[in-house]
Amino acid sequence: MARVARKGILCRQLAGWPSERAAGPAAGALRVNVPNLITLGRILLVPVIVWAIAAHQMTIACVLFLIAGLSDAVDGFLAKRFGMQSELGAMLDPLADKALLVSIYVALAIMMKLPGWIVILVVSRDIIIVTAVIVSWLFDRPIAMKPHMVSKLNTVAQVALAGLVLASLAFGFTIRPLDLILMGFVAVLSLLSVGFYLVEWVRHMSELEQGG
Repeated sequence: MARVARKGILCRQLAGWPSERAAGPAAGALRVNVPNLITLGRILLVPVIVWAIAAHQMTIACVLFLIAGLSDAVDGFLAKRFGMQSELGAMLDPLADKALLVSIYVALAIMMKLPGWIVILVVSRDIIIVTAVIVSWLFDRPIAMKPHMVSKLNTVAQVALAGLVLASLAFGFTIRPLDLILMGFVAVLSLLSVGFYLVEWVRHMSELEQGG
């Protein structure tokens, strides 16, 4: 969920790091970027949540997952509301989201709480997209991987499925057939999302080839 696109690359403008020489005694001083700190905190929560799942502490895992979700909304709001966007934050934000979701999906699959096929689909989608971006960089042809509406809906569906499974394990209620419906949404949206990204990537690389 990157926050701002600039110069064809997904990024947030540096705010916590002064880009111009400031006047006065505070010149050169660095300011703390609160949204970035919150995002880093969300990344640090990932191994704790995985540990909680592995230790069958599902209530802890569910509460921490809720905190992580709320932190994602808070850091995005602060970055936009107070002009604290930064390039570092633009990279950390989607990284934190993917690390959280992929780790939880893999952990739940290992615990036999999610079917392997849905986890393979979710992880494969991210691997394909990241590989496409890396190839673009290697050929010195970076591409702006702007999130489509389908991609945003896919993230929402993934979060909803993970949260529902964790909540059912923590509080002991039945989620059938809602979990099956959400898995269907995740599967369809994941395939559509990676398809859109690949079409955009192929078009981008082809245009550069033709342009020399």
